[in-house]
Amino acid sequence: MRRRLALLLAPALLAGCAAGMPPASAPAPAPAPTVPPAMQYLYGSAEAAGVSEQAFNLLVDAMRAEMARPVHTGAVLAPGATLTDPKALDCAGKPPAAVFDVDETVLLNLGLEYHDAVHPEHTSDGTRLDRWAREGADKVLPVPGAKDALAALRSMGIAVLFNTNRGNDSAAATEDALVRAGLGPAKHLEQLWLKGDVDGQPGKDGRRWAISDKYCVIALGGDQLGDFTDLFTGTAGERRAAAMTPAVSSLFGRRWFILPNPVYGSGLKGGFDDIFPPGMRWEDQHRGGQ
Repeated sequence: MRRRLALLLAPALLAGCAAGMPPASAPAPAPAPTVPPAMQYLYGSAEAAGVSEQAFNLLVDAMRAEMARPVHTGAVLAPGATLTDPKALDCAGKPPAAVFDVDETVLLNLGLEYHDAVHPEHTSDGTRLDRWAREGADKVLPVPGAKDALAALRSMGIAVLFNTNRGNDSAAATEDALVRAGLGPAKHLEQLWLKGDVDGQPGKDGRRWAISDKYCVIALGGDQLGDFTDLFTGTAGERRAAAMTPAVSSLFGRRWFILPNPVYGSGLKGGFDDIFPPGMRWEDQHRGGQ
């Protein structure tokens, strides 16, 4: 009898013990990837949006004033020009146009940069960028201010053209991305030029000159200095000094309109001696709370 009673009570006792035990803790979730500060700034901050809006506002105002002039001044440097003598192409009698880079100038590549933020171990290479250009048309946004500015230029009678270093095998996808973002039309070799077009070179001067055969390019927009001329070569310090000379600096905000990009490109160069000259260094002699 006792044995039978014990057998009957055993399940209840075991259930009571189980109820009194603390629940097993779930494994801690993996920490979310950290967004690189440069991406936080460019793709998420109000400050970057304001800088972009500012650039496009300047562009529209400058082009409105330019269109009121009887003769237009070109923005594309002529063959043989230098940064000390940045002579522009003569473009009298041709219809006016504004030429823009695409990536991080009029389009924000959120999908690609998400991938790079989540997978920082993946080194950047041309094949991945080519895949992105072909596959990422639905994961981009217009740069703040770009859509309204391009519409304003078109309403003034200025042709809006694009000159990008995406490969020309991505022409259809790039057309699609620009149209989806409300920035088109962007038909290849009509409003859109890509790397491999014209002269096959990664530099953009050849494409700029080909566009200038048909148009008077009165404005250039980009996020890298190569979007304006291929002449910006040399060290970080040499390029910066060239951009600050009166002959070149007078073009910014008048013929050349630059957008912010701290994420990638030619602006992310220079060692400590380039960025922090020896005479401009400070060390806290009381660090450590002393």
